Amino acid sequence: MTPKAKALRNLMKDERVALIDNRLAQLYPEPPVPLDHKDPFTLLISVLLSAQCTDERVNQVTPALFAAADTPEAMADLSVEHIRSIIRPCGLSPQKSKAIKGLSQILITQHDAEVPRTFAALEALPGVGHKTAGVVMAQAFGHPAFPVDTHIHRLAQRWGLTRGKNVVETERDLKRVFQESRWNDLHLQIIFYGREYCTARGCDGRVCEICTTCYPLRKHPKKISKP
Repeated sequence: MTPKAKALRNLMKDERVALIDNRLAQLYPEPPVPLDHKDPFTLLISVLLSAQCTDERVNQVTPALFAAADTPEAMADLSVEHIRSIIRPCGLSPQKSKAIKGLSQILITQHDAEVPRTFAALEALPGVGHKTAGVVMAQAFGHPAFPVDTHIHRLAQRWGLTRGKNVVETERDLKRVFQESRWNDLHLQIIFYGREYCTARGCDGRVCEICTTCYPLRKHPKKISKP
């Protein structure tokens, strides 16, 4: 074995955290919000539509939806059937159309037609779970949050940052190892890296730059528990 080979070792957790943080900041210094929107309400609707749908597809659908209604008042005036006819390409249109109309009505009656700025109030809205609320809190209001999607859950496991069996546990573990000031950017940076380099099929924990740097001695594919 050569001296170089002997020097190879898997990085310790704190070393992995530092490397990941620095490398993602280099690759994506100013990560853009991937969903097209103009205010908290249109962001909320876009994030709701993104459930089990790609951001690209959502961005193809929302111009027509927001042309028809881009405020809670206008959206509440649309019928569920009208909303559904527009958002059908996003999938789950029966549930999503009811949620969009329902939350628009609640925003009017309970929040002066404004998107609330707390997790509790957001998660009380129809169709809005913890991840959706986290995205809105982070990207609309700048509140520190670390919403975890399938990309983040996959990469966090490949990088040895969590053993979480679900996105809630993964979110908890990521918040423990990264500084709060980095949460909002890292949420986006990890997603972009997961789409570009560490994809579900393109990397098994032994292919992309970060995986191979963190675990140069990894011999077998990293098994990922589904969220």
